[in-house]
Amino acid sequence: MLTVLIDYESGNLHSAAKAFQRMAGETGGGDVIVSDRAEDVARADRIVLPGDGAFPACARALKGRENLFGALREAVEQKGRPFLGICVGMQLMARIGHEYEETEGLGWIDGEVDRIKPADPTFKVPHMGWNDLVIDRPHPVLAGIETGQHAYFVHSYQMHVTAKDQLLAHADYAGPVTAIVGRDTMVGTQFHPEKSQATGLRLIANFLTWRP
Repeated sequence: MLTVLIDYESGNLHSAAKAFQRMAGETGGGDVIVSDRAEDVARADRIVLPGDGAFPACARALKGRENLFGALREAVEQKGRPFLGICVGMQLMARIGHEYEETEGLGWIDGEVDRIKPADPTFKVPHMGWNDLVIDRPHPVLAGIETGQHAYFVHSYQMHVTAKDQLLAHADYAGPVTAIVGRDTMVGTQFHPEKSQATGLRLIANFLTWRP
């Protein structure tokens, strides 16, 4: 089994790679590599799309690598390979993003990405730090994870999910903030599981052993 973390120059992948490699070792989840090669994505059994920075820049960076982008779409959309988007990688799963400019996403989740607007103005943006998860719907990647467990967030924009059955979990930051989305073989987390200690490592382990 091979899990590929896609490198499209969207940020430092070191900590994510270490977390996935650790949990793969503990669960018998196979090999984990970081790659920017379309052929590696094409042969992957699982795919992870991290992302740090602005939605438009990440979208351009990914789509600008035509072979890599094509391999990603084919693997997820046609072959049904399990997919995990992290932070902006999760936001890119939406239909459209409104950060700085209107930018088309992958369209895998029925939602749009807009700036966080807490109801209480004393709540600062970006939303940064630890927050409790509220589980909205069960999912195999959430096995053993319960409402009230903590995850680590760093973001100024969030996905507003239109199809509520695709919202798996949220956090409360003076209003609901989408935390986890999913459908079919696709899952995305707004928080960073590799920085979320036991909760994040459990989610990574679940993803590596998920058999959709």
